[in-house]
Amino acid sequence: TNPGFVVRITQAGLDYAHQQGIAVLEKELAQLKLPDISGDFRIRHVGKVRYEISRLDLRSFHLPYSRISLVPNVGLQVSISNAFAEVDGNWRVKIHFIRDHGSFDLKVENIYIKINLKLGSDASGKPTIDTSDCSTRISNVRVHFSGKFGWLYNLFHSAIESRFRKILESKVCENVVSSVRSELQPYLRTLPVTARIDAVAGIDYSLVAPPTTTAQSLDVDLKGEFFSLAHRSAVPFPPLALAFPPDHDRMVYFGVSSYFFNTAGFAYHGAGALVFEITDSLIPKGIDIHLNTSTFSAFIPQLEKMYPDMLMKLRLSASSAPFLNIGPGGLSLKPVVDIQAYAILPNSSLAPLFLLSLVSNVSAVIDVKSGHIVGSLKVGRMKLSLKHSDVGTFQVRTLQSIMNIFASSILLPRLNARLDQGFPLPLPDRIQLSNILVRFHQ
Repeated sequence: TNPGFVVRITQAGLDYAHQQGIAVLEKELAQLKLPDISGDFRIRHVGKVRYEISRLDLRSFHLPYSRISLVPNVGLQVSISNAFAEVDGNWRVKIHFIRDHGSFDLKVENIYIKINLKLGSDASGKPTIDTSDCSTRISNVRVHFSGKFGWLYNLFHSAIESRFRKILESKVCENVVSSVRSELQPYLRTLPVTARIDAVAGIDYSLVAPPTTTAQSLDVDLKGEFFSLAHRSAVPFPPLALAFPPDHDRMVYFGVSSYFFNTAGFAYHGAGALVFEITDSLIPKGIDIHLNTSTFSAFIPQLEKMYPDMLMKLRLSASSAPFLNIGPGGLSLKPVVDIQAYAILPNSSLAPLFLLSLVSNVSAVIDVKSGHIVGSLKVGRMKLSLKHSDVGTFQVRTLQSIMNIFASSILLPRLNARLDQGFPLPLPDRIQLSNILVRFHQ
């Protein structure tokens, strides 16, 4: 399925995420629990040597050099080099009748770690991540024992260093796998696959395919489809292929296709939410026009005879879901709106007066604020035509100016107030966007 919404994370974005992840991994590795070590070995002319290493305390684990790489069509690779760690502990040794004990400190240097991360998606459309491979290599382990018998320590320190190397190499990868599953995977699952917008609609942000890696970016294809909360029905038009521009300068890009916006129109229209009623009480102060039959009788003389001095109501409804186009010049749409006029009778019932069709060129301005896509509409020239009249024939063009006033002073501010609340972008927890630039493409 083609996506309606694409998220592209570039190398710069991955580098930033990698800084945060390495800081977490460094803390996790510093809490490694190392097992006690014991054993014995036989030394020629000396005999059997028994040793115990206990109360191992990993004082620190530092990852000074690391990088993240994109592996095309596979996933991500994290490489860590020149890492080092420090360990304290107690030792005890026995040779025949000789016994000694004390403390030691151990320095582990030139630790190299390579981690391969595989990206995917689950049945609910959430992203998944797992460790496909991990390897650790330690070049240098140096142990320093405190105690009386220096010659004794030299007999077994190489055996201790070898054991430490094997244990640490195993434990580091165990911890990496555990951290990816306990820290990184739950964090990725905070990406919302559905976002409730209001009482009418939500957005489906589920992945339509596993994330893909190229030499320059990580791309995530999302459904990007609005749906009615009351009743979800199939969208009657497919998402077209989204030609994502080959930009890689910024950390993250969001590609939003016309499908995303047009499913919004479809969902709100299907839910009956694209209906607006204008009454006299909604006319802002300062506009010396009233919505009543006395005002309209200047254009429609029959009104004063049939419904003298009565308040009116205009009911505006989209005859079909508005269809939006995106091009290099921006966003535009050409909605067709039915305007049904009523007289409000003394008993509060409504008497139909006339039905107009309004066609207008509308341009949209899009921005991003606080993780939301926000917008505003600007109405161009409007064209009115008469579809039906219950008060005889009249010149529709004479109503043009008064309808312009109602649209610009009442309808448009209400629409733009809603659009200013915006629609949430698919962002994991604790992510904030800055230095935002909006561009339009065909």
